[in-house]
Amino acid sequence: MKRVNQTEKSKNSADFITTRPLLDYFRQVRNELEQSETKEKQISELNSDLMEKYHEIVRIHETFMKEADLLNEYKNKVIKGENDLQLCQNKVDKSESEINSLKEQLTDKSTNLENCQVQLKYLNSRLIEKDEKIKRFSENIKNNTEHQKTLESQLEKSQSILIKHEHVIQLYRSEINELKGTSENFREGQKNIQLKLTESETKLSQSELDKLSATTCIPFGGNPGVNQLKISGIGLFNVLCDSQLAGPGWIVIQQRVGGNENFTRDWATYRKGFGSFESDFFLGLEKLHRITSLQRFELYIHMVDEDGSTYNARYDDFKISDEDNGYALSLGKFNGTIIGDAMRYNENMKFTTFDHDNDKRDDGNCAVWTESGWWYDACSYCNLNAPYGSRLH
Repeated sequence: MKRVNQTEKSKNSADFITTRPLLDYFRQVRNELEQSETKEKQISELNSDLMEKYHEIVRIHETFMKEADLLNEYKNKVIKGENDLQLCQNKVDKSESEINSLKEQLTDKSTNLENCQVQLKYLNSRLIEKDEKIKRFSENIKNNTEHQKTLESQLEKSQSILIKHEHVIQLYRSEINELKGTSENFREGQKNIQLKLTESETKLSQSELDKLSATTCIPFGGNPGVNQLKISGIGLFNVLCDSQLAGPGWIVIQQRVGGNENFTRDWATYRKGFGSFESDFFLGLEKLHRITSLQRFELYIHMVDEDGSTYNARYDDFKISDEDNGYALSLGKFNGTIIGDAMRYNENMKFTTFDHDNDKRDDGNCAVWTESGWWYDACSYCNLNAPYGSRLH
């Protein structure tokens, strides 16, 4: 029994030894197959991943192509925009060139306009000067016409007076003829009468001539009121002569008796004069200059206080300069019944109006503050043109 078992055991052992390499082979094959399956599975998975990647690449490519098309479209639009921009730039350059040309033309026209304005201002000033000259000539013609009428009236009076004198002369001559045959005494009387007649005729003619070419009111001492003076540079003009306040032959240059006249006037009005001889008036700066430049004049100021008291001030060398020097005031020595030489503060000062500021104030115009033209320094202590009741002089 034991031998059989050993034989079987040996036999089985030999079979195992014989089949073992095959098992190893199959085992190896199986392992390889398993590895192959694993690789195939991995390959399949890789293929699946690759397909997904491929599809994704296809999608990306399609997207890229679309974006490339859009980019080309945008590029074309940009190129077109650049072309349009270049066209616009060309238009802008052309417009700037045209604008520069227009600016040059405007500059030339502005220069021409300024030249025209300068010429226009010059012509306007010349026209204003000519208008003033025409006004003066018209006034002179008017004054000459009035003076001519006055002269004609005076000539008629003189002729009637001369006729009377001739009649008297004839009577005297007839008496002389009667006295010729009497005696030497009568002859002496005749000579005396003839001398008196000659003197009378000479005085009469000289008086009339003085009145015709009067430059002061002295020839009208016995005939006060409105008379005419004849001054070089102005011609004939009316003045008010006074023979009551300070003796005969005074020219009234300013009068304040009514209180209704406005003395807030401009330079041109003060230069010409204004007002009425029957009330308030100012004779005029140009007339004052012309009159006082002929000879030495005395200034007499007559003032009446509110209580009726009268005062006067006299200056022995009154003069007014020409317009180029501002119609400056010169007085001379003072004398009078009023206390204080208040006008002295204004001596040598130019005349000031609200439109011609010649005073010494830097903070304003005295003529505006006092509502009147005057020879202001730093305003004035005495202003005869100021409104009634004014305290700021």
